[in-house]
Amino acid sequence: MKEISYYYTADNECPYLDWFNDLDFSIQVRVNKRVKKLREGVYGDHKPLQKSELSELRMDFGKGYRIYYYDLDNTVVLFIAGSEKKDQKKVVQKANQYFEDYKERTGYDTNS
Repeated sequence: MKEISYYYTADNECPYLDWFNDLDFSIQVRVNKRVKKLREGVYGDHKPLQKSELSELRMDFGKGYRIYYYDLDNTVVLFIAGSEKKDQKKVVQKANQYFEDYKERTGYDTNS
């Protein structure tokens, strides 16, 4: 079983949960089903992002929803942000900034 962890900014904001909470309830249910599968180790449609240490979970319903994450180790997945296909480029840039902030504030080294 994987543990899901969320990124919080220095101001205690959670970009992923902010995105998720703005979704329609029926979409939240579908996203939660996908996250449940991820907890069970079933990644489904996912891929590493180009020029990034992050990966994305891709969902083929609705507006092409995405969840950006970093697999910290075998037990923790850190959710950075979520988006629709149309705002993906902007959100990926922000997610990369969030991940850099996470590494700075926690001292996490992706090279070890």
